[in-house]
Amino acid sequence: MKQIFTLLISFIVFSSCAQTKEEPVRGTWITNVASEALRSEKNIKEAVTLCKQKGLNNIYVVVWNGGVTMYPSKVVESYIGIKQHPIYNGFDPIKTIIEEGHKQGIKVHAWFEFGFAYAYKDTTKVWSQKYPHWVGRNSKGELLNKNGFYWWSAMHPQVQQFMKELVLEVVTNYDVDGVQGDDRLPAMPAEGGYDSATLALYKQQTGKEAPADYKEPAWLQWKADQLSAFGKALYTGVKAKKPACIVSWAPSIYPWSKENYLQDWPAWLKGGYADYVMPQLYRYNIAAYETVLKELNEQVTPEQKKRVFPGLLTSLGDGYLVKPEMLQQMIQLNRKYGFEGECLFYFECLRKLDKIY
Repeated sequence: MKQIFTLLISFIVFSSCAQTKEEPVRGTWITNVASEALRSEKNIKEAVTLCKQKGLNNIYVVVWNGGVTMYPSKVVESYIGIKQHPIYNGFDPIKTIIEEGHKQGIKVHAWFEFGFAYAYKDTTKVWSQKYPHWVGRNSKGELLNKNGFYWWSAMHPQVQQFMKELVLEVVTNYDVDGVQGDDRLPAMPAEGGYDSATLALYKQQTGKEAPADYKEPAWLQWKADQLSAFGKALYTGVKAKKPACIVSWAPSIYPWSKENYLQDWPAWLKGGYADYVMPQLYRYNIAAYETVLKELNEQVTPEQKKRVFPGLLTSLGDGYLVKPEMLQQMIQLNRKYGFEGECLFYFECLRKLDKIY
């Protein structure tokens, strides 16, 4: 009788585990810009509660922006002497939001928003003065600057080492459910690649001089492949430290992502170093949204689709707010095309929209 009871319990436990299905992502990005959500413990608790009330199950919280971290970082301090964004004054919003998220059954991911961009408008020049050999260059030898963002050379080994240290610091020290790079990690403006380290690496690997045309197909593909290799190495490093940690990417739409920022993310899915991909399908009208959603649908296999969750533009710091009916239409279209979840940019929309799910 005892053996029968043991077998019965084992069967029930096995059946329960076998039937457990990972919930589709229903998430949002929480920023430190145009938002007060991370400014205090009270604000964080309110933000997480609001996410829970709106039916969200994943939070992607910024940890790296403007060349500094939102949490106290020994890694960044060792490089530039700045431990944390000064606005937090020793308060650790990342620790707090992870604890609060877990209390309410929400997964929390560390979002490395700035990736390989070290500054926006670079008013302080902290990084570029201390590490001038890290900066990216275009074909004219100018600093790699696109839309106000200043970029490192993403192929420089010291830059890659810093980024690995930064990500693994968070994975090691925090109970995060995942880490995420977006349209700046792994990424670099396609105009880049003309710093001395990258030119030397290209010559070493191909025996050729880099062409002056940054869009020359073989040269562009080589640069994209270097970033894909970094993404794979980072994925492997995270999994070695914490196997259950989710590694996700939120790139731009393809092939624009590759042509402009060297993000060949279909290769990341195919190569097995993307647990989730959340392409930024940011559009202002429903017809344009369905167009890019159809393209995405054709770019991924049915099996890959289970790991792809569109990013939706729902609000901006300039005051833009998606119309409620358009949000519902986007979610309905996602389901129509077989995408079971999505992520909203950005959190502040939740304060103004009555219904998400």
